[in-house]
Formats: sequence, C-alpha cells, structure tokens
Amino acid sequence: MTELEKIAYAKSFIDKLANGINPVDDTPIPEGDIANNVRLSRCFFYVSDILRQVIENGGTAANQSARPRKQEFSLTSGERARLLVSERAITVSEIANNLNFHINQETTKKITGAAINDWLMSAGLLEIVMLQNGKQRKQPTAQGNEMGIFVDERNGQFGQYYVVLFTPEAQQLVYDNIEAIVAFKQAKKK
Repeated sequence: MTELEKIAYAKSFIDKLANGINPVDDTPIPEGDIANNVRLSRCFFYVSDILRQVIENGGTAANQSARPRKQEFSLTSGERARLLVSERAITVSEIANNLNFHINQETTKKITGAAINDWLMSAGLLEIVMLQNGKQRKQPTAQGNEMGIFVDERNGQFGQYYVVLFTPEAQQLVYDNIEAIVAFKQAKKK
C-alpha cells in the first residue's frame, strides 16, 4: 500500500467517525458513545478536510503561506467616482470605513484612520497637544481648521470627551489625497 493509499484509507475511517458510523463494522455509533460527540465530530470533519488536501497535493500538506499577499490600498477611477461625501461632519474612522467599503477586502489592504491621521499630521493639518492632565490629544492646526477639520466636545457614558470631525470639504481633501496617504504609510514602514 502506498503512502497516499494509507492516507486515503485513514481518511475513510475519519469520514465514517465524523458521520457517526463505526468504521470497523459500519454500524451506527450509539447516541451516548463518546465517539458520537458533536465536538469530536467537528474535529473529525476538520481532520478529514486536511487529509483531503494532503491527498490532492500528492501527499504533502498544503502551504498556508501560499495565499497571495494583499495589495496596498488603492481605488480605481470607478470606485473613486462612487465615494460619497457626507453632508454632516464625520470622524476619521468613518472616512476610513467609507473608503474601505469600495475595495475588495479579500485582495486589498484596508486604510486605517491612524494612517489618515499620520498623513494629516505630516501635512501640518493635525497636531498632538499635551493636556493639563498629562494626556495627549490630536487636534487640528490653524491650517487644519481652515480646511474644515475641527474638534467637538461631547458627553459620553464616562463623561466629557473630544472628537475630531471633518466637514464635507475636509472629507473631500482626504479622498483627493488618498494616494499620498498610502504612499506616506508605505514610506513610514521602511
């Protein structure tokens, strides 16, 4: 018996166990038997699938790292045309979500609010300020304010907090500069 035949034989036993059948005599496994446990059955199905992959690969395990790497965030001209600017002021996370909605997330990396903020700080539109309590907070610079980035004070479950918001004009600024944001993010990695 070849190695592949042995694997196929073992797989047939695992398949029967997964389906609640005794692989020795092909009788149903009794309800209370440990081999008929739902958790074990799921494990048997999992192992059966791995053995199937090994058989399909000629006796070797599938290489998980062979999965293609995702490409950097980018938008086609069609995807760019479908971007909608919100009429209300929104957060950087909402801007990132709007951008990510238009990409194929299976093949393309998402853009993050942090990446957008990093670029905005490098462009002199946002800055980090030290508060009296020793904490830091991002806030727009004077130039950022002119572009439509502002801070709003809000009340939440844990008290007062501040949020940076983007007017429709500031949202469009981010959308118009998405390639520069991605390029800045990549340069920062190096």
